[in-house]
Amino acid sequence: MGTKPVLVVHGGAWAIPDEFAERSILGVKNAVKSGFAVLEMGGSSMKAVEIAVRALEDDTVFDAGHGAVLNADGYVELDAIIMNGKTLAAGAVSCIRNISNLVIFACSVLEKTPYVMLTGMGANQFAEKLGIPQVPVEELVTDHAKAEWEQYRKYNQKLQVHDTVGAVAIDCEGNMACATSTGGITNKMVGRVGDTPVIGSGGYADNLVGAVSATGHGESIMKVTLARLILFHMEQGKTPEEAADSALHYMEKRVHGRGGVIVVSKTGEWTARFTTKQMAWAGIKEGVLMYGLNPGETIQEIIKPSK
Repeated sequence: MGTKPVLVVHGGAWAIPDEFAERSILGVKNAVKSGFAVLEMGGSSMKAVEIAVRALEDDTVFDAGHGAVLNADGYVELDAIIMNGKTLAAGAVSCIRNISNLVIFACSVLEKTPYVMLTGMGANQFAEKLGIPQVPVEELVTDHAKAEWEQYRKYNQKLQVHDTVGAVAIDCEGNMACATSTGGITNKMVGRVGDTPVIGSGGYADNLVGAVSATGHGESIMKVTLARLILFHMEQGKTPEEAADSALHYMEKRVHGRGGVIVVSKTGEWTARFTTKQMAWAGIKEGVLMYGLNPGETIQEIIKPSK
């Protein structure tokens, strides 16, 4: 008896400017359809989350890959993670430059090394050895990111959280996976790494419980190990929605941090929850696409299964 496949994606939890709202919704819908096509054809949850996150990394409206923000020195530093819920194998990379699809690189760390995380110079050298295509920094930086960075430098404003993209999935065989990718926060200190590549914080997947991808204030997420905390609540019998709400509220109360999560359980229940102003998200299960942007908003579309 096969499991009904599920894929859920997010495009970051923050206060999304009006001019980005429509593009953000369109982006998460396109990404979830791309990834779900893999699951419909009997493909793995690992491949589905990789394809979905690649689509988000290629969309300049999101702060990952091609839409990444600039650090204090005016260049891009990217982080990502992918995790296999069947084996608990994970691959993560941090402080990466000149690579547009970090999720592919994270997969390579999982598949081709005995390690979980590679960072900085060593990681970049490994990418070169693997022949992962490098792109000029200019290709990753949008005019909006440049303008925002100039404004922050000029007026010494506080950091803006744009944040992160991610995906979680369960496939026909009941195997689970998560992937998360980010460009961080505008004007961040050089070398700063947020929650995204940290196992149990920016993401976690375990076939015995569920899968989570997180977004929001990275330092707060790390302090409460948000992804693993949600799965802990699910192990205690909470639904994905109850577990997500409980963990997000704890994070806000304990360390005054806000964020958002997408969660899928081992039985295929799923949710998208957030305590920020907005979070673009979309999910597909049994021919129904659901998506939203604002608190309490869920819009449904029936999609025909591909034959």
